[in-house]
Amino acid sequence: MINNVVTIDSVKKSFADVSVLRGVDLKIKSGERVALMGPSGSGKSTLLNCICGIETVDEGEIYMDGENLGKLSSRELERLRREKVGYVFQSFHLLPTLNAFENVEFSAQLARISQKERKRRVHELLELVGMNHRAKHLPNSLSGGERQRVAIARALIHKPKLVLADEPTGSLDSEAGAQVLGLLESLSDEFNVSLLLVTHDKASTRICNRVIIMKDGLLVS
Repeated sequence: MINNVVTIDSVKKSFADVSVLRGVDLKIKSGERVALMGPSGSGKSTLLNCICGIETVDEGEIYMDGENLGKLSSRELERLRREKVGYVFQSFHLLPTLNAFENVEFSAQLARISQKERKRRVHELLELVGMNHRAKHLPNSLSGGERQRVAIARALIHKPKLVLADEPTGSLDSEAGAQVLGLLESLSDEFNVSLLLVTHDKASTRICNRVIIMKDGLLVS
């Protein structure tokens, strides 16, 4: 597992009588970008939830940065999510009453980063994603592309080992989507962050080192 941020070994997961993951094996190296494709209902979202410990597996093991998720308490899983995982969603999930700066800073507060350090990091990341000039704007005054830029900064503020990006360009036009993908690629390289990109758009996989396909709860290629 050396140099693997994520190691998934023979993972199975069912809900009631429905088998959703049927023996998944996957390794993601430090700094590697992996695209996960597959039809709706194939198990992609469940796999993401298992990777970050939101869902527990029925069989098999998942290691995140060397930690066996199955051996961690609920409090330890919360700590792992706060410190080692960043999230980028299709619908942004920004807090509507906080401005761009505050949305990014809030994640740093959850990670218990000192006030001085988190403010420095917020300024740095908003500059990197081209949003410093919009730092005081609320989400409803930002375009979709701008909101996703803020969400990327938020995902990286605590220097995670892994970013989970679930259809991050799904609600954007092609130009904004291309800009967001470019940011994910460049910032992944700059901070040596692994990326697991869930997408239905084959063009989005261009930033990834590897593309894997999920079908009926299995990785088929």
